[in-house]
Amino acid sequence: QVQLVESGGGLVQPGGSLRLSCAASGIVFSLYTMGWYRQAPGKQRELVATLTSGRTTNYADTVKGRFTISRDNAKNTVYLQMNSLKPEDTAVYYCNAYLVSNDYWGQGTQVTVSS
Repeated sequence: QVQLVESGGGLVQPGGSLRLSCAASGIVFSLYTMGWYRQAPGKQRELVATLTSGRTTNYADTVKGRFTISRDNAKNTVYLQMNSLKPEDTAVYYCNAYLVSNDYWGQGTQVTVSS
């Protein structure tokens, strides 16, 4: 059974930092493209960042220079380091694992940026 379990969300002030983690099980983690997506209230889910098995990254324009995606294949874990957080980064953040026709999602973790 495939599981993606996110952690690290919470409440942070504008300008602050958070690191999200997503621990995967039930997949050959090193083969998958891992990604982070987010969904704000009343909005569609959007891509934040992805990282392929070959270490190629892709970021949404809104987070470039502030967020960094990384992975530890030995720990089956993908991370999202978020710096210089803004109120508009407030959303539920979801972990995704994708390989060909296999597409898996975590349950999400809430990130709230507010003073």
